[in-house]
This record gives sequence, C-alpha cells and structure tokens, in this order.
Amino acid sequence: MLTDYELQRYQRQLILPSFGEIGQIKLLRSKVLVVGVGGLGSVSSLYLTAAGVGTVGLVEKDTVSLHNLQRQVLYREDEIGQSKLDLAVSTLSRLNKQTQFEPYHCFLTPDNAEQIIQGYDIVLDCTDNYTARYLINDTCVKLNKPFIYATIGDTKGQLAVFNYKRPCATYRTLYPNEKELVSQGNINKGVMGVLPSVVASLQVNEAVKMITNTGTVLKDTLFMIDLLTLQTHKFRLPVR
Repeated sequence: MLTDYELQRYQRQLILPSFGEIGQIKLLRSKVLVVGVGGLGSVSSLYLTAAGVGTVGLVEKDTVSLHNLQRQVLYREDEIGQSKLDLAVSTLSRLNKQTQFEPYHCFLTPDNAEQIIQGYDIVLDCTDNYTARYLINDTCVKLNKPFIYATIGDTKGQLAVFNYKRPCATYRTLYPNEKELVSQGNINKGVMGVLPSVVASLQVNEAVKMITNTGTVLKDTLFMIDLLTLQTHKFRLPVR
C-alpha cells in the first residue's frame, strides 16, 4: 500500500487507467542503472527520480565543463570543474527524498562492469562511445539484463531496447562489426541542445513501461528521430 505522501506525490501517475497504485509500487521497488551522466544521463536521471524509481545507480567520472552546459541540464555555470556525479546526486536527492542513489565514481570497464550491473533491473546506456556500448551490451547479455540504448548527434537520435525477453536483438545485432566502430574513436559532433532531452525522455518512457508492464515496449526495434524535420522511423531488428 502507498503512504499518504506517495498518494499525493505520484497522483498524476496513479490516476492513469493503465498505471494505478500497482504500477507505482513496482517503480518504488525497481532499480535502474544510468551509465553516463552527461547529456542523456542528465535528463534520464531526473525523470527516473521524479517518477519514483526506488534506486538509481549513476556511473560517471567526469567533471563539468563550460561546453557541457548547452545540453547537460543537471549542471550550472558556477559548478564548472566539479564532479558531475557529486552534483547529480545532490540535485536528484532534493528532487525526491524517497529515491536511493548508488554513485559509482568511475568509468565502466571490463573489470567492474559485471559487479556494477548485476544489482539492477534495467540499464540505460547514456554513454558517448562505442567501447562502452559494447561492454554494456555484452555484460547485460551475460547477466540477462535488458538495456535501453540511445545515441545522439547533430539533430538526430536513435533509441532501442536490447536483450529484453529472449529471443531478442542486442547491440551487436545492430552493429556487428565492433573493431570497425571502435577504431573510429570518439568523434565530437555538434548536438542540438534539446536533442538529448527528447531522446533521454524516451529512454525513461521505455524503462517505466518495462517496470510497470504497461504499453508496448520498443523491443527489437530501432527508433530514429530528426528534430529538424520531426520525421521518425522504426526498423525491425532480427532476433536470435
């Protein structure tokens, strides 16, 4: 049963016919890991917290830079040079006193990925490099954890739910040639400031649907959007 505080705090979700008290209880008991608290992670962590996810894990080692502020909405100009992780936990804790935060002041590596990911129900890929995405994918496949992939660049974004209810598609279904992608390194692209907000909100939407068993999850499907035209496309991915 929800408390009086919870009934009031989450009332706009509770009155949704497909959601209700049972859905909120599932959120309060859930654990979601956000890998990277930059453009995508700033927004996804905010909305996961606001929705009432019980535990939010945050993986981040970077500090705030001036060029981040055009799109990374968790941070402020007077926080330049400070730890993104520390600032994120401080801000998010003030948004929802019920949510527990598990901070990981590190990058995800082959040495720590399994230990970090194993305690969560869902992983949100909010990274900006191919090496991390393959690592998230392979660890989630090994541990049988679903993860929500997203990437942004220029005015375009991509979104997919991988490793969900086998047989299923994985990140390697979409990009099987790891060596070719990783060899390109990290290419700094222009990013429209609002783009991560749009795509990260969709990431959280998929997480909430999965946790509460509502709606249709974007399973084995690549979703693409271009903010300049507002055109969207969906492509089915093969499962195995």
